[in-house]
Amino acid sequence: MELRQLRYFAALAEELNFTRAADRLHISQPPLSAQIAQLEQELGVQLLHRNSRRVSLTDAGVAFLQDTRLLLQRLDEAQRHVRQIHEGLAGRVELGVSGSHFLGPLPQRLGLLAQARPEIVVAIRELSPSRQIEALREGRIDLSISRQQVDDEILRSRLLWPDPVVAALPAAHPLALPPAHTLPLASLATEPFIMLERESSSFAARVYRACAAQGYTPRVTHTVVEVPTQLSLVQAGLGIALVPASTSAYRPDGLVFQALDAADLQADVYAVTRRDSRNTALEAILEFLAPQAHTE
Repeated sequence: MELRQLRYFAALAEELNFTRAADRLHISQPPLSAQIAQLEQELGVQLLHRNSRRVSLTDAGVAFLQDTRLLLQRLDEAQRHVRQIHEGLAGRVELGVSGSHFLGPLPQRLGLLAQARPEIVVAIRELSPSRQIEALREGRIDLSISRQQVDDEILRSRLLWPDPVVAALPAAHPLALPPAHTLPLASLATEPFIMLERESSSFAARVYRACAAQGYTPRVTHTVVEVPTQLSLVQAGLGIALVPASTSAYRPDGLVFQALDAADLQADVYAVTRRDSRNTALEAILEFLAPQAHTE
C-alpha cells in the first residue's frame, strides 16, 4: 500500500466521480482507476460500487475513508512539525536556571516566548550555577542562564542583558540614601554581610574580589544558596547583601536597594550553550531572551 493510493482514494471518495477526482489530482483517469483497483486488491475488500452512472462507497469504503482521513491528517501534521523543528519554530529545550533569575526579567520573557512559539517546549530545571555548567558539559541541559561567563572548547557564552550590582539594606539602615545617590563600596567595610556560597556562585567570588580591591574582606555572618534567601535575611535586619539590580523588581516591605559606586562589579546575565549544539529551537529562544544574544 502506498501513500499515493490513500490520497487518490480520499479524493475519489469525496468527489464520487472518477473524472472530477482525476482533475483534482492533476492526473488522467486510467492511472487513478488502476491505483484504486490495486488498493482494493491489496486490502482484499471492495471499497467502491461502480456503475455507468455513479460511484458510491461500500460500507468498508466508508470506514476506510474515515481512517484514511485521520492518517493523512496526522501525516500532514508530522510534516509540518518536522519543518518547524528544522526552522527552529518547534522543539524542546532543557533550560538550567537558578532561583535569583526568577526575580528579574526572565519569567516575563519566557511568557512572551510561550505565547509566540507554543510549539517550543521549555523544560525548566532549577539548578545552582555550578551544577548548571556541569549539566551543560554533560549534555543533560541545552541552555544555562548564568551570571558566569564561560568560553572554552566546549561551551560559549552570549550576553543576554547587563545587570549592575546594588546593595540590599534594611529600610531603616543609616546608609540608605536618596535614590539619586550612590553608595561607595568601601563604606560597607564594617557591615555584616549575608553572602552566597562561593562553591555554588561565581558572583560571590566577584564580590569578595571587589571588596578586597577596596582594602577589606567582607564580614560574613550568614551564608546562603539563593538570592531570595539573602533578601529575606536582610529584610529581617540580619545584615546587608550585594545583589543583582534586576532582583530589585522584588520589593518586599522593609527593604531598600541602593546603587553602588562600583562600576567594575557587575552581575551580567549570559546564555551559555554547547558549541556543538544542533538544537534549532535554541536560537528562537535566545532571540526572545535578548535580540542581540544570537550574534557572536
